[in-house]
Amino acid sequence: MPLIPEEPQIHESAQGPRVTPAAGRTASTPRPVPGPRSAATPRPGRPGPGPARPAPPAQRPHPTPGRPQADRQENRSAPQIQLIPASADGALDAADEAVDLLLDSGRAPGDILVLTTGEQHPWAAHELSFGEAAYWAQHEAGDDVFFAGAAAADRVRTRPVVIVAVNGGDAAPGVLTGARERAGALLIVCGDPQRINAVLGAGV
Repeated sequence: MPLIPEEPQIHESAQGPRVTPAAGRTASTPRPVPGPRSAATPRPGRPGPGPARPAPPAQRPHPTPGRPQADRQENRSAPQIQLIPASADGALDAADEAVDLLLDSGRAPGDILVLTTGEQHPWAAHELSFGEAAYWAQHEAGDDVFFAGAAAADRVRTRPVVIVAVNGGDAAPGVLTGARERAGALLIVCGDPQRINAVLGAGV
């Protein structure tokens, strides 16, 4: 059954926060290129310009130490699928907004994986500039939002929430199919509804 866009809102349920689709988006202004960082500077959730690695505007809540592992368990067999209509140029911005909504609703940063089908997310490109080893070490640590492109989509592990920005490229069908398999509770797809339904519609 095709996914039907609705007004954006957040719901907390047994399957975790729910982001419902927003109205169609138009192309946005060019995205800033993340600035360099020092080895001692912690990784924020979003990139930004500056001489040192930027910090987020406000500290995001991280999981409380000693949190029972059962609280992080998700239903991996049938993730909820949400569609956010967006153009290829606006898909990255839509994905960033979805990340913000999830974090604001209480999701832990380490619960979220963001994949792109075309151009790399600025944070993925930024982190890769420090080397493959450091980049994948952050993925293994699992304590922050992780961004990956289509070329690395097969290597990432399952997370409770997977967000896909369909921002071009020929790898969209493979990334979308893999993302559904890696989403423990919620799969959010930002892109052209017809293109997304052609891949995921039959399984929804």
